[in-house]
Amino acid sequence: MAKFKVVTPAGPTYGAKTDYALELEALRPLGAEIVEVDAKSEEDFVASARDADALYAKGRKITKKIVDGLERCRVISLGSVGVDSVDVAAATARGIPVTNVPDTFIEEVADHAMTLILATFRRLITMDRMVREGRWREGRPLLYQFPRLMGQTLGFVAFGHVARAVAVRARPFGLRLIAYDPFVEELMMSRYGVEPVSLPELLVQADIISMHAPSTPSAHHMLREEHFRAMKRTALFVNTGRGPTVDEPALIKALQEGWIAGAGLDVLEEEPVTPSNPLLKMDNVTLTPHVASASARFDPVRLRRVGQEIALVLSGRWPMSCVNPAVLDKSGLARWQPHSMERGPGA
Repeated sequence: MAKFKVVTPAGPTYGAKTDYALELEALRPLGAEIVEVDAKSEEDFVASARDADALYAKGRKITKKIVDGLERCRVISLGSVGVDSVDVAAATARGIPVTNVPDTFIEEVADHAMTLILATFRRLITMDRMVREGRWREGRPLLYQFPRLMGQTLGFVAFGHVARAVAVRARPFGLRLIAYDPFVEELMMSRYGVEPVSLPELLVQADIISMHAPSTPSAHHMLREEHFRAMKRTALFVNTGRGPTVDEPALIKALQEGWIAGAGLDVLEEEPVTPSNPLLKMDNVTLTPHVASASARFDPVRLRRVGQEIALVLSGRWPMSCVNPAVLDKSGLARWQPHSMERGPGA
């Protein structure tokens, strides 16, 4: 009989089925097993997971009702940066640390953000379509309307790990870099050649705005109609963070009515995107299907990390990446985690 029971919802994670071999590399030496629970209702899931020592969260929302039904759970782990699928507040109230994988896919997401910035600025999709439609001579006159990239201002909303990696990539292009993040020290921004500004200052100064805030209750619809109205009419908006941080109808209205010039989006408020979404029909929008973190190393690295985090807690140690704002460990000591717009509670 296994010493520890790790419960996980049945089904794939990020579209890929796992046999749990990578997670079990760290768990098997502890005598832990992973048990899949195929339950349609929360009640049925709780009934099967009640005696779990750990919860591997994937494939379904982990609500307060589920968290409160876990009688022995010592840790809830996710194989992603975002933890918006877990009620972190409920876990915190129960003294259960919630872990994520915040530092594994930084380079990939930063590459993708920079790709969207460049593709949107140079109207790459439009240029491609012109060639395919035999409109060869229309491309150059269109680009004559826009300035060169050097000297433009790139503004970061949130300045966590991904934004910092994008800043490293953007500096050689001659961009002026500014950022809004009240949870990051000015000295940290200065280290990356970034000027700290308020959100209103960023909105009116930036030629390109790159969104990196997490999907937390406080960041929900962080950018709304009034914010898009404050941007330059020539501004471009790029989002590789989370869709719910933006009021999508407001963004659509801003693009339709010309408050901003264009957008490059890897994330949307509703995913997968519905066929009726107006963004699909806009020539000034570049879309990718929430793939910024994807690469050949995606699954092996993150799945091993999930196993390692659970193993740390089950062996009586503190996890590497705990997202709770404060949670009591088993000795009764409060452990505080850093608040930042990208990696804070719920990031």
